[in-house]
Amino acid sequence: MEILKKPILTEKASLLTEKGNRFTFSADHRANKIQIKSEIEKMYGVTIVAINTMVVDGKAKSRYTKGGFVSGRTNKYKKAIVTLKDGETIDYYANI
Repeated sequence: MEILKKPILTEKASLLTEKGNRFTFSADHRANKIQIKSEIEKMYGVTIVAINTMVVDGKAKSRYTKGGFVSGRTNKYKKAIVTLKDGETIDYYANI
């Protein structure tokens, strides 16, 4: 099971980073806080003060195509918001 999938880079997540030194990640929905915390600390070499998680349900999507009406859902995922120790930061683009 791949615990961390990707960082979430939205306006709301950027605002959290600027104001509270909090970073947002998309994680596997079966992972718990302890697994997510250890994975981030190992991957980025930072100290995590707090971690908040939430399960985001998939949105219902539909569209009209040549073949007719198609409907479905996007996948659910777990969002993890981690608060780092003061003075530490995560560079998302260092691992590219």
